[in-house]
Amino acid sequence: MQTAANAIQKQMGPEWTENIAEPKWSSTRTMKALRWHGKADVRLDTVPAPEVTEDEDVILRITGTTICGSDLHLYQSEIVGLQKGDILGHEFMGIIDAVGPKVKNRKVGDRVVVSFQIACGKCEYCQKKLSSFCDRTNDSSLMQKLYGQRDAGFFGYSHFTGGYAGGQAEYVRVPYGDVNTLPIPEKLCDEDVLFLSDVLPTSYHCVVDTGVEDGDVVAVWGLGPIGLCALKWAKLKGAKRVIGIDRVPARLEKARDLCGAETINFDEVSDIPKKLLEMTNGRGVDVALDCGTFHEPKGMLHKAQKLLMLETDSPETVNECIKSVRKMGRGGVIAACASSTAAPADRADSLMCNQFLIGPLMEKGVRFIGNGQAPVHKYWEEILGRIQDGSFSAQFMVSHRVPIDDFPALYKAFQARVAGVEKVFVETQFSSPPGKGYPQMTRVADWPTK
Repeated sequence: MQTAANAIQKQMGPEWTENIAEPKWSSTRTMKALRWHGKADVRLDTVPAPEVTEDEDVILRITGTTICGSDLHLYQSEIVGLQKGDILGHEFMGIIDAVGPKVKNRKVGDRVVVSFQIACGKCEYCQKKLSSFCDRTNDSSLMQKLYGQRDAGFFGYSHFTGGYAGGQAEYVRVPYGDVNTLPIPEKLCDEDVLFLSDVLPTSYHCVVDTGVEDGDVVAVWGLGPIGLCALKWAKLKGAKRVIGIDRVPARLEKARDLCGAETINFDEVSDIPKKLLEMTNGRGVDVALDCGTFHEPKGMLHKAQKLLMLETDSPETVNECIKSVRKMGRGGVIAACASSTAAPADRADSLMCNQFLIGPLMEKGVRFIGNGQAPVHKYWEEILGRIQDGSFSAQFMVSHRVPIDDFPALYKAFQARVAGVEKVFVETQFSSPPGKGYPQMTRVADWPTK
């Protein structure tokens, strides 16, 4: 099957190439690191460990890392700019091992979590703590051409996001170490705070940015960790009803048990907007949140369009959101999207209809919000406070703990969704024992295959 990355490359034309800088590595110390070698081919390699190369760098000894649903886009070659040997991983934490000469507020031995985006701390966006929009840390010419502007650089997510080595490894270089690390109180275990790097701020941003208010009825499409967290945040923001939509029975059950959600299985209910209108006496929901994923189209038309590279992203879920919200309602998209829902206008086959419901969007006055990549720095101190006071815990979404040696097998298991796998704490040689109430270490090879 052709991928989103193929489709974007085809749209850009054969003349496009990305400028890719070679990383700088230490020649004296080695580490284990999970590297991409091709579609569905990731390997744990022994490579040189990074060293301080810029004055504001810190080097982190990783004590906890994980795999994210968005990593599967890389695994399946759906993101452009991947190069053989790239180190993956954007959610991680650890202990500072070395600091550059201009690092002022961090020191060797500090325990910190790292934001998945890399912010300079000085540009217009960083000054407002909109760290995901930093102007200075991503030089991708492709992103500039596709989006008109560039996001911040991201760890371990291809040269489309700056080409930074990721944290599915034993060490990582963190640029602008004073800015991109958050010190962690001693009383909290690593599992409590690891997901401050991405999942917790991302789900919180989706709810806040889309404007969930007291008394709202909120529907969430996609009940992976982001969607489940969004349900919980919506309840904390005062939503009177939350409705979760998915096809995985275990996820639907978890939404009911943990979040008090009403649920809809879209394998059993073909017309989601009709069902939601019935559940709200014809009014529609106040807020619809797309917390799903771009690489799983539902209908045959969009499966065919994706196969033929006529679109990279299916509009089916956002169309359901638009139809399901009340007049003047709000829709938010935090689901990872790559490029477009239709062929470019200058292509002969662009008459293939992408079916995006722009008419209802306009006529109903829907406030349709692209939430963007979550500005982690804007929220992570607030969320850390929630973790400390006990009003929010990540414990419900951590399903397994495995050693770093199992990373290649973990990707396969995560892709197949075996053994009820959700968020997995991956330990390194530097990790502490499991925190109270969190899973003990197991090996992927010992998991049931169904």
